[in-house]
Amino acid sequence: MENLLIVLGVLFAALFIIVPLVERFGKPVDNEKAQKYTKIMGVLLGIMMLALVIRSCTGA
Repeated sequence: MENLLIVLGVLFAALFIIVPLVERFGKPVDNEKAQKYTKIMGVLLGIMMLALVIRSCTGA
């Protein structure tokens, strides 16, 4: 339980630091790139879900 709290604390601290930095110094993404990234993420999520189903069915 202690390890879980440490991991959650580190993740929260990282988000607390990284999100403002990205908002301040990040470049805005145009619609074309955002659409491209959305398509790529959809494909990657589909592959991940398929891999999880296969893993679940094989009992690995």
